[in-house]
Amino acid sequence: MEPSSSSSSSGSMKVSPIDLMSAIINGRMDPSNASSDSAAEIATILLENREFVMILTTSIAVLIGCVVVLIWRRSGSQKPKQIDPPKTLIVKEPENEADDGKKKVTIFFGTQTGTAEGFAKALAEEAKARYEKATFKVVDLDDYAADDDEYEEMLKKESLAFFFLATYGDGEPTDNAARFYKWFTEGKDRGEWLQNMKYGVFGLGNRQYEHFNKVAKVVDDILTEQGAKCLVPVGLGDDDQCIEDDFTAWRELVWPELDQLLRDEDDATTVSTPYTAAVLEYRIVFYDPADAPLEDKNWINANGHTTYDAQHPCRSNVVVRRELHTPASDRSCTHLEFDIAGTGLTYETGDHVGVYCENLDEVVEEALTLLGLSPDTYFSVHTDKEDGTPLGGSLPPPFPPCTLRTALARYADLLSSPKKAALLALAAHASDPTEADRLRHLASPAGKDEYAQRMVASQRSLLEVMAEFPSARPPLGVFFAAVAPRLQPRYYSISSSPRMAPSRIHVTCALVYEKTPTGRIHKGVCSTWMKNSVPLERSLDCSWAPIFVRQSNFKLPSDTKVPIIMIGPGTGLAPFRGFLQERLALKEAGAELGPSVLFFGCRNQKMDYIYEDELNNFVSSGTLSELVVAFSREGPTKEYVQHKMMEKASDIWNMISEGGYLYVCGDAKGMARDVHRTLHTILQEQGSLDSSKAESMVKNLQMSGRYLRDVW
Repeated sequence: MEPSSSSSSSGSMKVSPIDLMSAIINGRMDPSNASSDSAAEIATILLENREFVMILTTSIAVLIGCVVVLIWRRSGSQKPKQIDPPKTLIVKEPENEADDGKKKVTIFFGTQTGTAEGFAKALAEEAKARYEKATFKVVDLDDYAADDDEYEEMLKKESLAFFFLATYGDGEPTDNAARFYKWFTEGKDRGEWLQNMKYGVFGLGNRQYEHFNKVAKVVDDILTEQGAKCLVPVGLGDDDQCIEDDFTAWRELVWPELDQLLRDEDDATTVSTPYTAAVLEYRIVFYDPADAPLEDKNWINANGHTTYDAQHPCRSNVVVRRELHTPASDRSCTHLEFDIAGTGLTYETGDHVGVYCENLDEVVEEALTLLGLSPDTYFSVHTDKEDGTPLGGSLPPPFPPCTLRTALARYADLLSSPKKAALLALAAHASDPTEADRLRHLASPAGKDEYAQRMVASQRSLLEVMAEFPSARPPLGVFFAAVAPRLQPRYYSISSSPRMAPSRIHVTCALVYEKTPTGRIHKGVCSTWMKNSVPLERSLDCSWAPIFVRQSNFKLPSDTKVPIIMIGPGTGLAPFRGFLQERLALKEAGAELGPSVLFFGCRNQKMDYIYEDELNNFVSSGTLSELVVAFSREGPTKEYVQHKMMEKASDIWNMISEGGYLYVCGDAKGMARDVHRTLHTILQEQGSLDSSKAESMVKNLQMSGRYLRDVW
């Protein structure tokens, strides 16, 4: 707008909005003080500037409205605040960190259930207390680099690093370490490019599995081969016993090495105070239940997510559920179908589905009794202080605001044996000194053997321990952060093919129902939920669960003519049902199928021969060339799939010799080991090989991806 001016030629008067406003405010154009001429002049000015007047009056109206709303909101300030879900604190590391002269230590983790991450953070916390002149950074391997080139570029800069690496399944890396592991193991030709790095590796595994701590061992070997200097022997944590003790023993080897690297001469004379890890605790905010939102809304928005994973599951209804065993069986096996139509969730044949289930009502009720709190207590958990600064430590990510009943049902693992850190947390909140001392003893090195017997071997649950020590009643912030681990998803081999069931994910699940050494009847969390679930075909108010798909390398050959051998007793049949659905769809589409044989096993044909009609139909349709079934409880002697394999040794040898693939699915501790030994024997006898050459052939099959296992 041009500056205000008076033009005698136009006879009109233009003023700027600022001048007009100033004049009105100063009273120079107040009509009550003006003559008729000046009044006319004012009218003319207002008419000429009517656009500004409209804006002015609208602004005044809005201002008045804001004042009214403010007064109204203040008058209602007695009402509870709106509940906002706690926000996960994300600290973005700067791309180029300033060189502050401190030595830098990076601690990487690859975790499936959070244990490796917890150990990594525990090492960092104690190290920070020990070495004030160094900085420690804990890093998720998946977040470390955006691509392979960046992995190499950044790893070159690391001078001191520790790796906490879990192994699961058949010697596989965890989901968040898979990309790093693939890149690292495929780059063995890089030479000695890590000569500036000193490192340590701690593995997390289970000695019952064949490839015990494979990932940690492999990474340790490659680091050494590529020039890095190992500070301490690779730690081999065994979850079958007490992995916390393994970590503690390994950590004690680390400190003398770090003393040499991170302490200077001035520090050498300093007597360090013994470190005691603080008991983890969330900040808790309680709310009035009357103002709580509907909790199921926590999952509704999940279906709009572009990528589904363990942190962003998809809400899926149960549409079909049926019992696969006959009434004559004293056990149970459930066929379940999740509806994924319209969700954007997809899967491939051979993939796994992760399912988040809830604890049984009876388990939740017992926990409520032991905690002595109302089930309707509505609260939120926070990993930061009220001023927004992080609480520190290895706090798990917070869960959404909910009632205590919901939190215990969805988020707390109440039936696993408590870790030693949980016993210490209980001891810190036990009002009875005798109980507190007893808990501390069980968690101490002196109580190692007793802990192994009373907790691990006896499979004593967290709830059993809390019942045994009733004076230990931790506050909710401690209970969910340090006592009860987060309830983990259960993984199942998908028993369908998207070629036959694109909008459904099928699951085949055996019921876990067994008596523990303490006499407690242990009911599997997810298998019991599935058995009791209400499908959509029976009720509109059906059961549902948050689910996600985990990719697998358990895939059919790309060439449909390649021979395949499938070995899967019991629910180990699940992925092969998907394979056979896939082959049937391919056959109907005109593909030529190669020979195939399925070795299946169960106890009794009249009790637990699951999917019998379907399997026979696969044979009659030409989808499956041969079906071989072992019934372990029908004859005078027990007969298993490995016995049937020996009977078909010549056929197996011929199929493998023709480039065939061999697949095994099921129990890793028993069946898979027996099948592996049997395969070795078949190759040795049929190929006239000595033992070492037969073993070499087995390894070559594994390395070339022709011997694949999906075991648990």
